[in-house]
Amino acid sequence: MRVLTLALLLALGSQARAAEDYAHYWNGVWNAEGTLFSVEVTVTDGRVELRQLESLGFQWSSSAGRVAGSIMEFEVDYAGVSGVIRARLEDASTAIVFARTCVPDFMVVCVLARDRQARFRKISD
Repeated sequence: MRVLTLALLLALGSQARAAEDYAHYWNGVWNAEGTLFSVEVTVTDGRVELRQLESLGFQWSSSAGRVAGSIMEFEVDYAGVSGVIRARLEDASTAIVFARTCVPDFMVVCVLARDRQARFRKISD
């Protein structure tokens, strides 16, 4: 009986964590590790807004994105390229970010972004 109870508690606990609202973790200023590039992220009702703080001279725009659990996605336009950026929380102050899509795929930006990821650190709330 103890084993069954323990198994049930573990199963229910993992479901509760899976349903956790991660949106509040995203709010704040995030910096690309090893660079000055930083953005401010604001999440309201699962909707993501990004504001450029230090873009290192890159001119880009983003549309409102969404948060689903520990995953955030938003669209970005830069230098004739459009793509969907996906970020995944590793913990409350670290996220792994990569281009989920990038078109047209023959553009240099897309070629350079393929199979690459960046680590972002939350530097303030």
